[in-house]
Amino acid sequence: MSIRERLSGNEAAAIAMKQINPDVVAAFPITPSTEIPQYFSTFVANGSVDTEFVAVESEHSAMSACIGAEAAGSRAMTATSANGLSLMWEMIYIASSLRLPIVLSLVNRAVSGPLNIHNDHSDAMGVRDSGWIMLFSENNQEVYDNLIMAHKIAENKDVKLPLMVCQDGFITSHSIENIELEEDEKVKKFVGKYKPEHYLLNQQEPISVGPLDLQAYLFEHKVQQANAMKNAKKVILEVAKNFELMTGRKYGLFEEYKLDDAEVAIVCMNSTAGTTKYVVDALREKGIKAGLLKIRVYRPFPSEEVAKALSHLKAIAVLDKSDSLNGAGGALFEDVTSAMYVEKKYVPTVNYVYGIGGRDTKADDIKNVYEDLLEIAKSGKVVNTYRYFGVRKEAQD
Repeated sequence: MSIRERLSGNEAAAIAMKQINPDVVAAFPITPSTEIPQYFSTFVANGSVDTEFVAVESEHSAMSACIGAEAAGSRAMTATSANGLSLMWEMIYIASSLRLPIVLSLVNRAVSGPLNIHNDHSDAMGVRDSGWIMLFSENNQEVYDNLIMAHKIAENKDVKLPLMVCQDGFITSHSIENIELEEDEKVKKFVGKYKPEHYLLNQQEPISVGPLDLQAYLFEHKVQQANAMKNAKKVILEVAKNFELMTGRKYGLFEEYKLDDAEVAIVCMNSTAGTTKYVVDALREKGIKAGLLKIRVYRPFPSEEVAKALSHLKAIAVLDKSDSLNGAGGALFEDVTSAMYVEKKYVPTVNYVYGIGGRDTKADDIKNVYEDLLEIAKSGKVVNTYRYFGVRKEAQD
């Protein structure tokens, strides 16, 4: 039976970690993710878990310690944000290339500079092609649920890739919401014990981890990583199905909110989806057929499924909480439009970059996006593909 609680997103993440009871947690504090290892360290101190907690000197060291632990045969977890993830950058790639199913809580925050501690998605977008599975979370419940599912996905024999669970810094990480927790024993049984096939401390099979990998083999190893990422899509859905049987809460690759009969729709991730749902409901009351597609699984990107779900629309807006600074829109926009092109589904599509550095995303901003989409739907033409909302006009000029 589920346990009703009121928790912040960071507390929800720490409690999920407590119930998982990993072998090793290595972490270094950085706002706004600091509370996750802080809360978890109290569970270590009071004996609620038997995890080896490693307080390291930097985020680079935190990921290095997790890599060492996983390579040795242990289940490892950590948490970070923004510049901390940037400092991990070298080790992020090494973790995925060594096929180590580490789980990371990423509390999304703007990457310096200039220094900003508030939310956007520039940290996650900076490592989107590093070989990590990436799950995004609209609210605190999804943070908790995604973390409970994370190891089952990452450790699957057909995957063996690290996984990060993303949530919006301060917006969900520090906001308290109602949440349903599962009983400790149910979570423990669901997650199961970690049984790696190959690991350094196996005396029966001496191996080397991370050797020099030159022209003769690196290409093939990268193809294996790519295939594992493709395999992850099926595994994510299988794990979600089993999770639904345990909890009654259903998850897919993305969420379609009033999308079936919609004429115009927004595609977005994380907490912005909540604001968008509010606006969709208000527009529906006025007879406007608005909808939402909320991306949950960003890597692997569900390109075929996204294209199919959006193909019946008259106009689409893709919202990016990070600017790729490439002159051609944000990362989510690139993925969505690439998917539509490959699947030969043409729908007029615009990109809005928004919320940089924690700039408030208001219902009126989302409403204006839908109004723009209605105009595009009427004409079938897109005059300006790359747009912003919530920014001062002089900056755009």
